[in-house]
Amino acid sequence: MDARGWDQRYAEHDVVWGIGPNRYVESELADARPGRALDAACGEGRNAIWLARRGWHATGIDFSPVGIERARRLAADAGVADRCTFELADVVHDAWPAGPYDAVVVAYLQLTAAERRIALRQAAAAVAPGGTLLVVAHDSANLTEGVGGPQDSAVLYTADDVVSDVDGLGLTVEKAGRVLRPVDGADRPAVDALVRLRAAQAAIPTTKGSNYDQDTA
Repeated sequence: MDARGWDQRYAEHDVVWGIGPNRYVESELADARPGRALDAACGEGRNAIWLARRGWHATGIDFSPVGIERARRLAADAGVADRCTFELADVVHDAWPAGPYDAVVVAYLQLTAAERRIALRQAAAAVAPGGTLLVVAHDSANLTEGVGGPQDSAVLYTADDVVSDVDGLGLTVEKAGRVLRPVDGADRPAVDALVRLRAAQAAIPTTKGSNYDQDTA
């Protein structure tokens, strides 16, 4: 779906995704120390707003003008407009806001493989040393084993796809696999991919000639 399609969808509902955060964003980042966060393809901003309410300074980007305006309104309603910034940007074709960020969230960004790789590598590059990249998506298995979500296999992917997309960018895999998400009124859960990665800590420079550089043997 393009930006115009999402504009129409948001305009037809008061809130499409609800006010609260995605369940996996909440569970994976609940204990994280607040810092700077980026919510890529933020939609109506629910994850960025939740982070801001927990003390983070959060930035959300999305290509839907209607979604961005709603995110700004919801942030104001939640009393966190001073800690939330929402910017109009296409995560594949536009420049991202300047980082780095202590947490980057990519939740249900369903793209074809080539576009997904571009977006995820952008996301990985935005993570600060020691920071977290969290990716949640409709898993490829959801098409046959789950319920809801896109019905086009070309925009579904797995945790392994995510790990492969960001390979070589200095991230350590902390969690990668399928998770089952209950769906109200459905006789089976949805199947999601969940990946949490950690960026390497910045190297601490040593002072030439210090005791730490001397051979004490």
